[in-house]
Amino acid sequence: MVVAMNNWLLLIIVFLLGDYFLEQILSYLNIKALDNKVPEEFQDTIDAEKYRKSQEYTRATSKFGLVQSTFSILVLLVFLLSGGFNSVDLFVRSFQQGSIVSGILYIGILLLLSSILALPFSFYSTFVIEERFGFNNTTIKTFCTDIIKGLFLSILIGVPILYLILWFFETTGGFAWLYCWIGLTLVSIVLQFLAPVLIMPLFNKFTPLEDGKLKEKVLSFAKEASFSIQGIYTMDGSKRSSKLNAFFTGFGKFRKIVFYDTLLEKLDEDEIVAVLAHEMGHYKKRHIFKMMAISICHTGLLFFLLSLFIGNENLFAAFQMDNLSTYGALIFFSFLFSPVNLLLGIAINVLSRKHEFQADHYAADPPSRGKALVSGLKKLSVANLSNLTPHPAMVFFHYSHPPVLQRIQALQE
Repeated sequence: MVVAMNNWLLLIIVFLLGDYFLEQILSYLNIKALDNKVPEEFQDTIDAEKYRKSQEYTRATSKFGLVQSTFSILVLLVFLLSGGFNSVDLFVRSFQQGSIVSGILYIGILLLLSSILALPFSFYSTFVIEERFGFNNTTIKTFCTDIIKGLFLSILIGVPILYLILWFFETTGGFAWLYCWIGLTLVSIVLQFLAPVLIMPLFNKFTPLEDGKLKEKVLSFAKEASFSIQGIYTMDGSKRSSKLNAFFTGFGKFRKIVFYDTLLEKLDEDEIVAVLAHEMGHYKKRHIFKMMAISICHTGLLFFLLSLFIGNENLFAAFQMDNLSTYGALIFFSFLFSPVNLLLGIAINVLSRKHEFQADHYAADPPSRGKALVSGLKKLSVANLSNLTPHPAMVFFHYSHPPVLQRIQALQE
């Protein structure tokens, strides 16, 4: 049993360090790939100083990510090897509240500890790095309020879900993973409808788009594409950042178009309609439903594999646990699932990048709209200080969107 325990522990440490060093290598390659020469496609959009600033932003965020990930892996390894997981378990068991309540407390305490450790990095990222590069509009009050609201939502939504997962695994036998899969899928679908109405307004203000030429163009395009929408809204994205964005939310007749107020300031009407056409292309090509189906299958695979490790004594011994528990298995299995998650993530990103090209192709008909989309993509990249020359390895592992230069070249072709 000692050998088995050491093998499990060794495997987990290999996974943790492997992921850590992979990210450092990717970050190093990404920085080395930065090119001082402004790409030809952007010479009419960005000057040398702005381009230098975008590269410096990539360096700053990459180096900061190195510091944060190094701190995180060191704390986690110390916590793991010193029996921290068992200490927290013994603490929650001392309340003698039963396995499900103990499980909620156990996972809640671990998540809270993780959040507390991440808080200084989040603060530094927002108020130092983002501030330095002119993105941050977040006030201390908004920062703190967001944390409180996020904690409230985590308790309101997360606790019932966790309760049901633990209850299913402890009372329904061998098919518990299937019941959890079905239950979580239903909850996810319900949240897709509730989020735009109940959750998102807690963090941002949504205002109907004012009557005018832009609204007329958007409605005209939606009608032309036979695309039903409930409304067109602007969101006060500038409340937190000066970065640009736009998105759809909701399903069916409840679909809403949402533009960041920063987007309306930087893009002209034709470019905004072109960006909208790209997002609409995802719906027309049924990308949203395909990705949702993949996500549901991913969840099912996770729960099935988890069911194989419930009560695995050797796995619990690797974490120096005195007692077996369902909630412990939830946490410990996540360490073993990380390589599978990495491989699935790569496959999903490959598909997602393909979807982006298809959505661009949809938006580029007629060619005049394709030209406006190219112009809009350039402005978005410049305003967001995007890395125009990411390393192919970074793209392969982490990019859900193709690099903007590839998208522009494909649109021009």
